[in-house]
Amino acid sequence: MITAPHSVSLDGFIADADHRSDRLHAWLRSGGTPSRLNPSFTMPAASAAFFDQGVARCGAVIAGRRTHDVTGAWGGKGPMPGLPLFVLTHRAPDPAPPAEPPYTYVTGGIERAVEQARTAAAGKDVVLMGATVVQQCLRAGLLDELIINLVPIVLGRGVRLLNDLEPVDLELTGVIDAPAVTHLTYRVLK
Repeated sequence: MITAPHSVSLDGFIADADHRSDRLHAWLRSGGTPSRLNPSFTMPAASAAFFDQGVARCGAVIAGRRTHDVTGAWGGKGPMPGLPLFVLTHRAPDPAPPAEPPYTYVTGGIERAVEQARTAAAGKDVVLMGATVVQQCLRAGLLDELIINLVPIVLGRGVRLLNDLEPVDLELTGVIDAPAVTHLTYRVLK
């Protein structure tokens, strides 16, 4: 499954105008229940269970080049340490920054990135990171699931998750109301 979990403001942004998203991810440190898979995150129990269930399904990650650059390439550890990372880009860095496991820079478009990530995921989910990657997958009909971690904040401007798209029909398949965030899971209808 190709899935896109993102923390989103009420007005649809995944980062502010300076590309910072710390306020949107505050829910990851807003409670007393540590994640079983990433104990540095302590959330309310409902969020911790939801987070761990989602992370356990992941086998590979696709991120956009802007996300890669804004995060400083995650210090070579990837957004989900240990999982293969595929960076969708027009031009691979030369030399590529050191990373473990090594990052794969895909210049052949979103379809090629999904193909490579699916192979690496070995039957597990492929997770999308970054607005442009999500938008490209939606346009190509490749996205299966959209997870919105809705944070009660209005940013006013920034990086919009869903922008300049044709209409897309979604089916709500799950709602978890937790302190500081509401987790909404949608199946993309194709």
